[in-house]
Amino acid sequence: MVVVGGIQLQRRVRSSIWVIPLAGLLASLVLAVVTLEIDRATGYDLIPRGITGSPSAEQQLLSTAATAIFSLSTTVITLVLVLVQLAMGQFSPRIVRSLLQDRRNQAAFALFIGTFAYTMAVLRGVDDQHNTLPGFSVLCTYLLILCSVAVLVLFIDRAASALRVSGLIDLVGDSTRAQLRQLSPLGTARVEDEDGTVIASPEAGNVDLLDESRLVEIAIRADCRLELVPVMGDSVTTDAPLVRIAAGRLDERQRAEVLECIVIEPERSHDDDPAYGIRKLVDISLRSIASSPFDDPTTTVQALHRVHDCMRMLATRELPSGHHHDSEGTLRLVVPVLDWEGYVRLAFYEIRLAGAGSPQVARALRAALEDIHAVAPQERRPPLERELELLDRAVQRAYEDDTDMSAALVADALGIGSGSDVARHDGAETHTPESARQTPG
Repeated sequence: MVVVGGIQLQRRVRSSIWVIPLAGLLASLVLAVVTLEIDRATGYDLIPRGITGSPSAEQQLLSTAATAIFSLSTTVITLVLVLVQLAMGQFSPRIVRSLLQDRRNQAAFALFIGTFAYTMAVLRGVDDQHNTLPGFSVLCTYLLILCSVAVLVLFIDRAASALRVSGLIDLVGDSTRAQLRQLSPLGTARVEDEDGTVIASPEAGNVDLLDESRLVEIAIRADCRLELVPVMGDSVTTDAPLVRIAAGRLDERQRAEVLECIVIEPERSHDDDPAYGIRKLVDISLRSIASSPFDDPTTTVQALHRVHDCMRMLATRELPSGHHHDSEGTLRLVVPVLDWEGYVRLAFYEIRLAGAGSPQVARALRAALEDIHAVAPQERRPPLERELELLDRAVQRAYEDDTDMSAALVADALGIGSGSDVARHDGAETHTPESARQTPG
């Protein structure tokens, strides 16, 4: 026989997924015994019948509630198993342990199972023939059912969050950070705010929103200039520099006000970060051609159409400078922003590298770049011209046959469907590239 020591037993209990649900089941049975005994000791008159109703009506209601709670429990378990399966397939098989050992999920199971067991126990105490109705126990059943409904809503919200990449990453990252926090800091560690000019980030995440007007007001009152260190949407770590204070000082209250103006979230959003929208469209494009050059180029072209639309609009609009002045023209707030070249690289760089070997993607990408180049101001054309030049080189490397290479260099918004070599324009005959007219061999 293997004797389990105290540390081993504690570890097994902490790593088991059945301990909390089982504890909830046992606690509900104990609660049922206590409340039924209270009803019995008070002659079943503690709660007026006008509140609870007749025994026959309560029997039917509790029976229906027990069935619903049992169905709810099985549905929640099924949902967790589906979540685990998706996480294994999409992210990592090693994420399963963290998902199953999430104490909040286990507490939800415990509440659902406990409510079912308590309802069944109270149902046995209702006797229609002898007109016996444990009113206090019935009210406790109602309370547990209401709690179960509330927890179900929270559980669904949490399950939806866990399906996101950031939810699973934070699940593992938070537990790892909790372990690291137990270590003693080095006495020789470098301090970022030695001169009191740095405001550190209170948590890890992405810079999601800024209250720029309020930050300017704080800088005016303190007669200083604030400089945001990360770019909007950029990731920051806990205690990393978030804001630098230039040409002035802030007291502790003002520092706290600055932190209130900066929203840090586990995941980026579109609220004040249009680059993130382009990032998502590029990700869709890349996933469609990630396995092989011809995996799903049509989806890539569809996503590229929306990238094209966004970049064409951006090309004719003034980009924010990131400099915010007060009414007298004094610079008070500096926010790093993405410039035009950065947007061009974000939108087209990765698609070009991954899709140059696909004729549809290469042709659609050229059509997008040439169209944006035609409407962009003169000073914004060099980054587009560089992308076109790099696209030519990538296509030349991807195809050995001159005919294929020439076809892939034609601009075609549909990939294959609207280019000058496959479609008639203004009644003219379809244009065939010179290399395409040559007979191979």
